[in-house]
Amino acid sequence: MAIDFEIDDRPIGDDTHVVAVAGEIDLFTAPEFKQRVAAPIDAGRLHVVVDLSATTFIDSSSLGVLIGAHRRLRRQGGSLVIVCTSDAIAKTFRITGLDSVFTIVGSLDEALNGDAVGAG
Repeated sequence: MAIDFEIDDRPIGDDTHVVAVAGEIDLFTAPEFKQRVAAPIDAGRLHVVVDLSATTFIDSSSLGVLIGAHRRLRRQGGSLVIVCTSDAIAKTFRITGLDSVFTIVGSLDEALNGDAVGAG
């Protein structure tokens, strides 16, 4: 069975990094997701944008990765911004109450050009 999962990550400027995920983030793919989100934080980036606009599913393990990254960045004075266009994934954030913890925006442009990066 082929796994529907792909990650693309890239730096934007000096202190921002974008991690874009396509497909499903679950128990099997969460370890790679965690590594790809942690690497820019380890490298000193203060602002991480996680683009979930092409993500079809997230589970509790992926939420744990996001919570951990959010906490690390906050301790360093940075921010985590999530791009979410899926109603189902947005509902997951609402049900868990994480919509009030994370900065969630509707597009990557909004995350990068708006006030979202640096907030939170």
